[in-house]
Amino acid sequence: MHIPDGYLSPSTGGLFFAAMLPIWAAASNKVKKTLKLKQVPLLAIGAAFSFVIMMFNVPIPGGSTGHAIGGALLAILLGPWTATVAISVALAVQALLFGDGGITAIGANCFNMAVVLPFTAYYIYKMISYGAATGSSRRIWAAAIAGYIGINVAALCAGIEFGLQPLLFHTASGQALYCPYGLNVAVPAMLGGHMLVFGWVEALVTALVIMFLQKQSPEIIEEGDK
Repeated sequence: MHIPDGYLSPSTGGLFFAAMLPIWAAASNKVKKTLKLKQVPLLAIGAAFSFVIMMFNVPIPGGSTGHAIGGALLAILLGPWTATVAISVALAVQALLFGDGGITAIGANCFNMAVVLPFTAYYIYKMISYGAATGSSRRIWAAAIAGYIGINVAALCAGIEFGLQPLLFHTASGQALYCPYGLNVAVPAMLGGHMLVFGWVEALVTALVIMFLQKQSPEIIEEGDK
């Protein structure tokens, strides 16, 4: 799902980066106010986990990649604002040190994977698991569904961002200046891989970790409910 350099116009990349600035500021303030001292190691582990799992990239048609993210799990355990910070840090390190995701597209990548995914997954999880006991199997299903839907909504956003480029930025003869694939190619390419493969990986990872924590450290799940 990483968007490389050259696939979004400079104005599109700049727009997403500008949009992310107040989101990053709000997330930072929220984390400072709500994150407990004992949760700080979990935040660091979560950022590292997201970084590692996103490194397992599989190229998909259209010039991007597919992979799990771990954003749903971070949102469930630490809240969506904390997930935004953790995933943004992971994406920045990947782009700056490993060339995974474009530097000019870092705003768009963070919007898709560090905002859309965790917030979508968080509220779906809360809706499905509302009133469920900490050890309830409904929480496991809620986590899986939240992970699957969250990553696919993020993939849809990336597909739309790709697909709009040839419509908005092209030469007088109609040749695309940036991403050459329209919505009819970009959206199915992004959604297809994530709906068929990567969404299930995200769902499985999220569900298994929640299942493990229910047995070994239920207090972590309880902290996430507060």
